Amino acid sequence: MNRKDFLRSVALGGAVLTLPLGKLKSMPKLDEGCVLIPSETAGPFPLDLTENTFFFRRNITEDREGTAFKVRMRIQDVDTCEPMENVRVNIWHCDKDGNYSGYNSESGKTYLRGYQITDINGDVEFDTIFPGWYPGRICHIHFQVFVNSAYSAVSQFTFDLEARDNIYLENPTSYTKGKDPLTFNQDGIFADGYQYQLATIEKDNNGNYSSDITVNVKGATTRVGYSEMVNAKQFVISNNYPNPAKEFTIIPIEFKKSGRLIIDLYNLDGKKVNNIVNENVISGYKEIKIDLSKLNISNSNLAYQLRFENSDGVFTDCKIISLKR
Repeated sequence: MNRKDFLRSVALGGAVLTLPLGKLKSMPKLDEGCVLIPSETAGPFPLDLTENTFFFRRNITEDREGTAFKVRMRIQDVDTCEPMENVRVNIWHCDKDGNYSGYNSESGKTYLRGYQITDINGDVEFDTIFPGWYPGRICHIHFQVFVNSAYSAVSQFTFDLEARDNIYLENPTSYTKGKDPLTFNQDGIFADGYQYQLATIEKDNNGNYSSDITVNVKGATTRVGYSEMVNAKQFVISNNYPNPAKEFTIIPIEFKKSGRLIIDLYNLDGKKVNNIVNENVISGYKEIKIDLSKLNISNSNLAYQLRFENSDGVFTDCKIISLKR
């Protein structure tokens, strides 16, 4: 099992991760209800992140200079206000000068694009730089939430004007164009409203910037996608337990057919850590115990991918093991 196979299975919507990244400060009170995130155009610069498997990564900066910026997103089911785990979140945005990778003079480049999978709190996290601005558009970040292989939500978020401009003015050597001249009403996307697309900006005591936003999408009411239905004819995998795990964890799987089972561990930057299972299995229920104490791995978020092969084809799924040592 190589990195390309693992990341392709994640990109196709078969990935399931279950690890808390931490509580987001933008989490709304449940008694306030939840509002569906407004749908927006993907813009002129989206790329299919499945075309290049290395887009499964937390740090999307590459060689781009600018103010370091951590983006945290929480994905919730609009009908229940509950966190949605196991969904893929893509983000992409321009660099400090307003350029997008993959287009015009930046053709062939891949900076400031990536995806992660939500944990049990519905959270994903990216390390990037604060985006610049370009004529006609206010500073913003694009995102796409893949609930399953049949449904995704596309939108954008922006920031408080004063907090946004403070970053530009405090870092003039990077943001040479100065502060963003546009307000929400002057932007073609946010002029009709931005209340549910406004991310926070915070600066800690060490001068590090971060952002939080909660995004509500259709969850339980969406239909099951094709890849999920295909997998269900071969196996049903439940969340590993205990999770977080200390010395061991158990992966419960019901196999509908016999075949070859391969399970590999990866970190959240898509690098293979270890192979933990490679064996033939028969149909029926099976609990796979993983002895974490023998893996010599420190506290970390780890994805495990199941790869099931038989005469019907190759079928994949993945989840997270949270290590608590």
